[in-house]
Order: sequence, then structure tokens, then C-alpha cells
Amino acid sequence: MNKQQVLEMLNKSSRNTLMETLEMEYIDFGDDFLKAKMPINSRVYQPMGILHGGATAALAESVGSAASAVIMRSDNHDIRGIELAINHLKSKKEGTLFATAKLMHKGNTLHLWQVEVKDEEGSLISLAKITNIVREKRK
Repeated sequence: MNKQQVLEMLNKSSRNTLMETLEMEYIDFGDDFLKAKMPINSRVYQPMGILHGGATAALAESVGSAASAVIMRSDNHDIRGIELAINHLKSKKEGTLFATAKLMHKGNTLHLWQVEVKDEEGSLISLAKITNIVREKRK
């Protein structure tokens, strides 16, 4: 598949999921990264009217897990996030978040990704690390 087909597949797989609810969209990828965006609006607010850290974590985990699926390029594997650690450095009330998952380690059964979540101005909002387990699908 070419780049556009992969992005369309990822975005189609987000229908009727948390990713659709939070309006996440996969926008770019390469051999060792995947990038997605998410608008900051009332869907992702905490009660104080600012970006909820859980929404940012959902974005980071979503892009990190999808990145493992993309690099496996196989329907024969299940990808599961087994650990997520995230540091929130800034908050926002409006704008767009851009999350870029960069591959740190690709083993046979474990993938480690670093996910930088930045705003539209390039300011670092959160920094995450996600570990995924890669398993063959059970028949």
C-alpha cells in the first residue's frame, strides 16, 4: 500500500471508536514514525475548561499502537499497549495537538515508541513512552 492508502486505512479503522469521538486523524508516517492530530475543544476538556491529560494520553497511546501496526504490515499480528508513561508539560484551551510516535526499539515481540505531543506552534505539551507487545493472532 502507498502512504495515502495506509493513512486512509488507519483513519477508517478509527470509526466508532474513542479516536473518532476525540476527532483524532492520522496524517503522516514513515519507516520509523507515525503522526496524528487532535483538536482541542470541549470534548477533551477537564472540568476546569482546559485540556484533559487523559485525552492527551489517549492520543499518545493511539498513535503509538497504530505505529506498531503500520510497521508490522501484516494482518497476522495483534498489537497491545502494555505500558504507557506520560509527562504533561503544558496545558492548552484551544488549538490542535500533533502527536508523533518515533520508534526507539523494534524487537520480535516488543516495540518501544517515544511520542512527542506538540501544539500547532511546535511547543512540547506532553512527552510519552509506550511499550507494545506484538503477538501472532490466534486462529
